[in-house]
Amino acid sequence: MGELFRSEEMTLAQLFLQSEAAYCCVSELGELGMVQFRDLNPDVNVFQRKFVNEVRRCEEMDRKLRFVEKEIKKANIPTVDTGENPEVPFPRDMIDLEATFEKLENELKEINTNQEALKKNFLELTELKHILRRTQQFFDEFSLEHNELLQYCRCFLSLFVAGVISRERIPTFERMLWRVCRGNVFLRKAEIEDPLEDPTTGDQVHKSVFIIFFQGDQLKNRVKKICEGFRASLYPCPETPQERKEMLAGVNSRIDDLQMVLNQTEDHRQRVLQAASKTMRVWFIKVRKMKAIYHTLNLCNIDVTQKCLIAEVWCPVSDLDSIQFALRRGTRSGSTVPSILNRMQTKQTPPTFNKTNKFTSGFQNIVDAYGIGSYREINPAPYTIITFPFLFAVMFGDMGHGLLMTCGALYLVIRESRLLMFNMVFAGRYIILLMGIFSVYTGIIYNDCFSKSLNMFGSGWSVRVYIYCSYVHPRFETLDGNAVLQLDPAIPGVFNGPYPLGIDPIWNVATNKLTFLNSFKMKMSVILGVIHMLFGVSLSLFNHLYFKKPLNIFLGFIPEIVFMASLFGYLVLLVFYKWTSYNAYSSKDAPSLLIHFINMCLFNYNDPTNKALYPGQMGIQILLVLIALACVPCMLIVKTMMLHRQNLWKKHLVCDSHNYLQSYITNAALYQYNHVHFVLSQFNFGDVAVHQAIHTIEYCLGCISNTASYLRLWALSLAHAQLSEVLWSMVMHLGLSSRSGGGFFGLSIIFSAFAGLTVAILLIMEGLSAFLHALRLHWVEFQNKFYAGQGFKFIPFSFESILEGRFDE
Repeated sequence: MGELFRSEEMTLAQLFLQSEAAYCCVSELGELGMVQFRDLNPDVNVFQRKFVNEVRRCEEMDRKLRFVEKEIKKANIPTVDTGENPEVPFPRDMIDLEATFEKLENELKEINTNQEALKKNFLELTELKHILRRTQQFFDEFSLEHNELLQYCRCFLSLFVAGVISRERIPTFERMLWRVCRGNVFLRKAEIEDPLEDPTTGDQVHKSVFIIFFQGDQLKNRVKKICEGFRASLYPCPETPQERKEMLAGVNSRIDDLQMVLNQTEDHRQRVLQAASKTMRVWFIKVRKMKAIYHTLNLCNIDVTQKCLIAEVWCPVSDLDSIQFALRRGTRSGSTVPSILNRMQTKQTPPTFNKTNKFTSGFQNIVDAYGIGSYREINPAPYTIITFPFLFAVMFGDMGHGLLMTCGALYLVIRESRLLMFNMVFAGRYIILLMGIFSVYTGIIYNDCFSKSLNMFGSGWSVRVYIYCSYVHPRFETLDGNAVLQLDPAIPGVFNGPYPLGIDPIWNVATNKLTFLNSFKMKMSVILGVIHMLFGVSLSLFNHLYFKKPLNIFLGFIPEIVFMASLFGYLVLLVFYKWTSYNAYSSKDAPSLLIHFINMCLFNYNDPTNKALYPGQMGIQILLVLIALACVPCMLIVKTMMLHRQNLWKKHLVCDSHNYLQSYITNAALYQYNHVHFVLSQFNFGDVAVHQAIHTIEYCLGCISNTASYLRLWALSLAHAQLSEVLWSMVMHLGLSSRSGGGFFGLSIIFSAFAGLTVAILLIMEGLSAFLHALRLHWVEFQNKFYAGQGFKFIPFSFESILEGRFDE
C-alpha cells in the first residue's frame, strides 16, 4: 500500500544469458514487461552490431506484410481479429515465415501484374468498341445533314484519325487543333456515358470519342503530335461500314472472353487475400516480437568466449522473483546452463516507476504531464484523484450538468470492454466520472440545476410574517412596489433559520443574488486554496524525512508552513470568525476582511472606518506578521550559512582521514576518496546563496500570487452559472412563455436547440475550460510545493506496449 504514495523501489541488475537461451529469455522478459534494458554498446554503430542481419530480415518480413495488408485494405476485406496473442516463434522458424511471405508477395505481385495487363487490354478494346460505334454514327449523321459535302470529301475520306481523350481536356484540345491547323481540320466528338477504369490506379475516368478529318500528310503529322501531347489514345478505324461492322463484332467477342478471364483472376485474388486476412494479425505480432527481441539483444555485450550475453536492466525490487522465474522458463527451452541475475550497486539515479491500473492511470498521466517524478519522491497522483475532480466541480457546480456528465462517463465505463478499440478516448473515462459526481455534489451545495434552484426542504424566508409585523402601515402596494422591503432579514420573523443543505432557493429571485454569491464563492475559493497549498507544503515533510534531510525540515519546511499559516491561515480563520460572529441583523456593521488583511501587513491600525473584529486583535496580528517576517531570513540566510558550514565540516573530515588512509589505501578506497573530494570541491557558496534566494523569493511571492490564483474557482463558477442562466432565459424561457396552440411544436424545437447549446457550450466548452484551470491549480499552485518532477520514466521492454500502438487504433 505504501508504494502507491511513492514510486517503486528500483534496482540495477546484471543478466548473464547463455547464447543458446538468450533469445528465449528475452522473449519471456518481453511477455512479463518488467525490465528496462540499458544500451551497453553506445559507441557501436547500429549497422555493426551482432544481430543486425536478423533485424533486417524482420524488417523485410514486416515490409512484405505491409504490402499484403495494403492489398487487403484495397480489396475491402476485413482483417480477422481473434484477440489471440501468439507465442514468439523460435529463430529456426524465421526461414519458414520468410518463405511463406515471399511466396505470398510474389503470388500477389504476379496476379496484380497479370490483372493490370488484362485490364489495360480490356480498356483498349472497350475504347475501340466505342470508337467503332461512334464513328459509324458520325458518318450516318453527316450523310443525312451534308450529303453534297460528303460526296465532295469522299476522295479525302482516308485522311482521318479516331481516338479517345479525357473529357476535361476536350475544350483545350479543340482550341489547339484549330490554332495549329488554322481551321483546316474537321472535328467531331461524343461523350462515353459510362466511366472507364484506369488499369494502373483503378480510378474511374470519364472519356470522349473523337474523329478528325484533314487533308495532306503535313496536317496528319501535326494532328498526331497534338494527340500525343494531350495523351489521347489513337486507334485504327476501317474506312468502309462493312469492315467497321465486322471489326466491331470481333471486338465484342474478345471483350466477352477477356471479361471472363478478368473475373476468374479477381476471384483467385480474393481467395488469396481472404486466406491471408485470417492470419495477418498473428503474422504481424510474430514478426514485431522477433524484431523487438533482436533489437534488444543488440543492446547486450558478448563475453570473450562468445558463449554468454551480458545485459544490464532496471527492474522493480518487488518483481525480482517474477523476473527470475521468467529467466528459468526461457533457459529450459534453449540451454542446460541457467541464466544468472545479479543485483548491482550503482550511484546512478534509477528511473521512476509508478504502478497503475485502469482507474489510476488517467490521474497518473495528469501528474506525469507536468514532469516525471524524481526517484522515490512523494507521488501526487493518489491525492489528485480527490482534489482534481473536486476543484473542477467547484468551478462547474451544477446538478443538471453534472448528472449529464456522470451519465456519459458511466456509459463509457460500462461499455469499455466493447469499445476498447478507442482506448485513447477512454483513457480519461474515470476522471470524467468523478468530475461529474463531484459536480452533482457542488451543484447541491450551490442549489443550482440548469440555472434554477430546487426547493427541497422549504425556504427559510417568510413573507407572511413580515406582513403581520408591519401593523403600522399595512399597505400592500408598499410591498408590491418596493422589492427591497419584501424579504428584509433585519426584521424579526422573516428569517426562520438557515436552509438545511446548500443555498436557500429564495436567493434565486433576490435582487442582491449576485452580490451574495460573489462574497460566498470568493471566500470559499480562498479557504480551499489555502488548505490545498498547506497540504502541499505538508507533503514536503515526508520527502525530507524519507531522504533524511533534517536541515530541509528545520530551515525549509517549518519556516514555509509557519509563513503561510501566519498570514493566509490567519485570513481563513478570520473568514470563519466573521461567519460565526455576525448574523442577518448585525451584518451591516461587519468590517471588511480585505481591508483588515492589508492593514495587518502594513501595520496600519489607525483606520477609524474599519473597527476590530475581536479584543486584542492588534497585538495578535503584529505578532503573526513578525513571525512571518522572521521566517524569511531563516530560509534565505540561515539555511545558506548552515549548508556552507556542513561543507567545511565534511572537508575537514576528509582531510583528517586522508593521512590515516594513505598507508593502507586500496584502489577502491582511493576511487571513493577522490569521488568524495570531487563532490565537495564542487560546492560553490555563491551558487548556493543565489539558488536559496531565488527559492525564498519565489515561495514568499508565490504564497500571495497562488492564493490569488485560486480566485479562478470563484470566477469560473460565477461564469458558468451566469452562462447557464442566460441560456435558460434567452432560449428555454421563450418556449415556456408561449400560450398558442402550436406552442408544443415550438417548445420541441426550442428544447432541441437548448439541449444542443447546453452540451456544446456548457458541457464541452465550459467543461474543458474548468478542466484546464483545475490542471493549472494542481501543476503550479499545489505540486510545486513538494514535487520536483525531475526524474525520467521507467520504460520496460514489453511486447504489449510495442504492439498496442498498432492494433489499438
